[in-house]
Amino acid sequence: MSYAEAKQAISLGALDDIFSDPENAERRYPIPILQCLQIKPLAGQQGGAGQQQQPERYRIVLSDINNYVQCMLATQANHVIHDKTLVRGALVRIKSYQANMVKGKNILIILDLEVAAEFGAHDRIGEPQAFEPKAPAPNATVGGSNFYGAKAESPAPVKAEPMSSRMGGGTSNASHPNGNIVIYPIEALSPYAHKWTIKARVTQKSDIRTWHKASGEGKLFSVNLLDESGEIKATGFNEQCDQYYDMLQEGQVYYISNPCRVSLAKKQFTNLPNDYELTFERDTAIEKAEDQTSVPQVRFSFVNIQELQSVEKDATVDVVGVLKEVGEVSQITAKSTGKPYDKRELTLVDDSQFSVRLTIWGKLATSFSVQPESIVAFKGVKVSDFGGRSLSLLSSGTMSIDPDIEEAHRLKGWYDSQGRGDNFATHNMSMGSATGRSDQMMVISQVKDENLGMEDTAYFALKATIVYIKQENFAYPACSSDQCNKKVIDQGDGSWRCEKCDIVHARPQWRYIMSVNVNDHTGQLWLSCFDDVGRIIMGMSADELMEIKENDEDRFPAIFDAANCTKLNFRCRAKMDMYGENQRVRYQVMSASQIDFRSEALKLSDMIKQFGISS
Repeated sequence: MSYAEAKQAISLGALDDIFSDPENAERRYPIPILQCLQIKPLAGQQGGAGQQQQPERYRIVLSDINNYVQCMLATQANHVIHDKTLVRGALVRIKSYQANMVKGKNILIILDLEVAAEFGAHDRIGEPQAFEPKAPAPNATVGGSNFYGAKAESPAPVKAEPMSSRMGGGTSNASHPNGNIVIYPIEALSPYAHKWTIKARVTQKSDIRTWHKASGEGKLFSVNLLDESGEIKATGFNEQCDQYYDMLQEGQVYYISNPCRVSLAKKQFTNLPNDYELTFERDTAIEKAEDQTSVPQVRFSFVNIQELQSVEKDATVDVVGVLKEVGEVSQITAKSTGKPYDKRELTLVDDSQFSVRLTIWGKLATSFSVQPESIVAFKGVKVSDFGGRSLSLLSSGTMSIDPDIEEAHRLKGWYDSQGRGDNFATHNMSMGSATGRSDQMMVISQVKDENLGMEDTAYFALKATIVYIKQENFAYPACSSDQCNKKVIDQGDGSWRCEKCDIVHARPQWRYIMSVNVNDHTGQLWLSCFDDVGRIIMGMSADELMEIKENDEDRFPAIFDAANCTKLNFRCRAKMDMYGENQRVRYQVMSASQIDFRSEALKLSDMIKQFGISS
């Protein structure tokens, strides 16, 4: 449509009513139409090593011709960004929103919207001015800066759901006009939020701890609370310790309503990725939810065991692995207090072909009865550089045995099919200096000159360029049953049979089993690659590539040509294998990744400094 039609469609003056006269806004503009002037992703969403992945957030600026205001898209509205329907200059219908004021700035939280594509996209319509705050209505916090002159921090949507009578110290005043309760996501809580109720699962509950000081004595306990949006720590002191400790049970879901103090988190006492924490008060309202299934059980952000090398000392991470060894209980005495502590050391392995030592403490150490080869997930373990890299379960951390999660099922399948007989590298300090081989960065000439794999299985890292990929037998037909991957046999009638599962499939799942030749400046090497690495090299699944081979013979070789001359980081295993009656070393790629040029530049810079070369 034309510029004039688009201008006519915009809800002129709607923002003024939304913030200054909400009741009139609902009557006059049931679904306001505004123009999008700017779209910007929030900075700092990617968590570094040892940090939790943050939710994806976008900020936009919307105009009603008279005024513009900065807005935050709730995560459920991100689809308009992902499918590229929301573009600068487009008109949008705001179907659900929440108006807030934070530090004197008006913020509009967009819970649901629809792009009015029929009006097209136009340059800015009119000369809108920044909307000036009229009255305080604190509710949420939004972040970021240099975005139409405002500073804010990401909030999250609220929702309403029915709730029965309250229990605890007081009653909630967070009722929705229709009698429901306004449920706030945990990530929206801040010192500026009022009249809120969260629905959260207790994922960890501490023992009651006491303290004795010259100024007095007291006791406290804490819980970690989880919902779909995030996690937060809550603490009860003294009277609230007596009031709520027995009520809050680990694994159960509760409604929790203010009064409940929200303050900056003391990071030395929590491993949760939240800038705030809660403190229970006398009148905090807590009620066990009837619906215990709508809140996640636990949220992990796993780091594989190999990646621990790049995680900073004292960082807090989550790990999952196969329990390889269980040590005996031992005892140490703290130098500062003289108090004895029970400990037990566990050894975990995963499909990165690394193992790590993890220490558990106290009652958990003495009562630990998990059988070796179980899958164990740990949330909240501290990374130490003692002896290379080791882990310690924090008092606020948790342990889950054979959890029903994708990562655990994948590890179980890997271990049962091949991992049980594998050798594993460690993070010990000795691995680089004593053997010079375990996952040490090498060039091809070193691998050959040092005869890696001739006597014992050895691991090394290699930075090399792919120069040739064998196109014959690049994949095999595999069973599509979960965790099987065994080769299936063509029955001749279009069906495929797996002898292990005794199942006939209509079609196989093709999996890569590739031979690639790689070069660096010192020589060449043949590497064997399996499915995960093949996907990285080819940029598609083996199923997709097999379909191209069958239907587009001209395109098929071109895909292999495009994969050539790709430089990657390879982590390899050198192991002596039998080929017929002959023995020779087989070099298998355990994992592959793209070159991190920033990291490589830093390594070169450090190398130059070591040689004392100045520019």
